[in-house]
Amino acid sequence: MIIFETISSKLENYEVIKLVQQFCKENNNIALVVGGAIRDSLLGLEIEDIDIVIQGDWQKLAEFICEKLQINNLVFFKRFLAAHFVYKGIEWEITSARKESYRQDSRNPDVEPADLEDDFLRRDFTINAIGIELWPQFGKVWDPFNGFDDLHNRIIRTPNDANITFSDDPLRMLRAIRFASKLNFDIEASTWEGIKANKERISIVAPERISEELNKMLLLPIPSIAFNLLNDSGLLDYILPELTALKTIDTELDFSHKDNFKHTLQVLDNVCQQLENIPDHPNNLWLRWAALLHDIGKAKTKRYDEKTGFSFHNHEIVGAKMVPIIFKRLHLPLNEKMDYVVKLILLHLRPIALVDDNVTDSAIRRLMVDAGEDLDDLMILCECDITSKNIRKVKKFTDNLKNLKKKFDEIEEKDRLRNFQPPISGEVIMQTFDLKPSKLVGDIKTAIREAIIDGEIPNEYDAAYKFMLEYGKKLGLKPKDINFNQ
Repeated sequence: MIIFETISSKLENYEVIKLVQQFCKENNNIALVVGGAIRDSLLGLEIEDIDIVIQGDWQKLAEFICEKLQINNLVFFKRFLAAHFVYKGIEWEITSARKESYRQDSRNPDVEPADLEDDFLRRDFTINAIGIELWPQFGKVWDPFNGFDDLHNRIIRTPNDANITFSDDPLRMLRAIRFASKLNFDIEASTWEGIKANKERISIVAPERISEELNKMLLLPIPSIAFNLLNDSGLLDYILPELTALKTIDTELDFSHKDNFKHTLQVLDNVCQQLENIPDHPNNLWLRWAALLHDIGKAKTKRYDEKTGFSFHNHEIVGAKMVPIIFKRLHLPLNEKMDYVVKLILLHLRPIALVDDNVTDSAIRRLMVDAGEDLDDLMILCECDITSKNIRKVKKFTDNLKNLKKKFDEIEEKDRLRNFQPPISGEVIMQTFDLKPSKLVGDIKTAIREAIIDGEIPNEYDAAYKFMLEYGKKLGLKPKDINFNQ
């Protein structure tokens, strides 16, 4: 087939491929390129990694290639009969033809060398079980499960019985959903039933592997497709039950509330659409996580009042406190990235509360200081949180947020509050009043901060220093005879 001939001609240009052919010729081995590289080539996508399977000594092949090309990042995974290295921007994996067996309580297989037929049978989906022979018959197509037809028909299907495939390696259920969402494919009926039947098996998968798949789903252009499939399959109940808790819609008398699960996914898609225009956004993934989790506190804070209907008071506070629990459970980073997600969730209601004409500059300054360098991201989340089907309501909220942004710019020009740092440090306070580190030093620093936010003094060193002296005097503190310069 001409399309496979085109792929073969491209493969021939890789130095690594030429060395594989040389090695196999000298050692009378069979080797193929198989899996994602063939799939993506057939779909017209960019190739980022290439897997080579050899019926022969995979270790010697990997060492031979790396020695010839002076590659020094070769890593062996002997338990899995695999080697990995990066060369000229491509990730290469060299593996032995192998077969796998699984214990019921583990997704880590027992691996042993096998023939190529067994190797193809162990693969997750038919579209990943297509190979092109490198030696001895260069260009020969291996497609034992009609993966090419499934690619053409846009179908995700397991080569083996779906129950065996997913029970053996439950992570494949997430991969099936990710591939279907990324490629806009359908999951074949028996494969889908296999996912639903084995959903509880996801509990044995290492949390970091689950979060790795979730991150890839979140980075898709329309991640709601993946999360709806996770929900429909029942997998989401095991992975993020905090999200499925948002699905209920309660109706009392004339009051009801929207489906917060659907709303959450709409907000997530909205954020992703905005981020498409900011391809190098430093918080690309974590702003998506903030969108996904921004309303998780609603299930715990839902209340009903006969006069006013449903409410979710303080759901942003409750939700922010839930984030560290979720991140720890999924082995996501517990560092400044998590802090960023917590901050955005905690603050996501504040901007819409400041759109009133009567709101004070002090309240706006306080939000600017609290949000700091993440103010723009907070505003993206707030804009994307407007999902009403009422066009007038959407326009009103959108216009209000635009006006708020103008106020931010006006105050920033005057007070320079972006990335706010107090002009007076704790060290200056301690040296001025001859104090040791203590709560009192923090109280003085906070008083200076509040005076700047409330507009009592400008955000300048001299004004802040004078305020500090006056505030210290009220506390009975006397300054040392020291003059500090900015």
